[in-house]
Amino acid sequence: MAELAVRALYERDAASRALGIQILEVRPGFIKASMVVRADMVNGHDICHGGMLFTFADSAFAFCCNSFNTVTVAAGAAIDFLAPASKDEPLIATATMIWQSRRTGLCDVIVSNPRGENIALFRGRSVQRQGQVVPEGTDCVA
Repeated sequence: MAELAVRALYERDAASRALGIQILEVRPGFIKASMVVRADMVNGHDICHGGMLFTFADSAFAFCCNSFNTVTVAAGAAIDFLAPASKDEPLIATATMIWQSRRTGLCDVIVSNPRGENIALFRGRSVQRQGQVVPEGTDCVA
């Protein structure tokens, strides 16, 4: 169900698709995603714009939170930028739910490069809403 929910959410997420974000691995409460830093994502210092890194991590956070198939949205988030990412550099975001109650949760996202260096650390707070990403009993996404 986690893969089905994430796939359905991804298909409706124009922003993540426009950034070229790809979902690599899905488990309940865990997502691994990738994104390549494009020329239109760099700032005046010729490194990846912080807003792009935030959006990448935020997307991984969203997919992770919704992997339980309960409609979940962000209540807040913070990011620490640890190292620059260069144009054409592939990045990996690994998102893990570290705590969850009946309605709220905490998710950590580590953005890293292919050398295993951490680029950014993101922590998101989530809140569950009513409803499911994919209605129960659904076998596939149209």
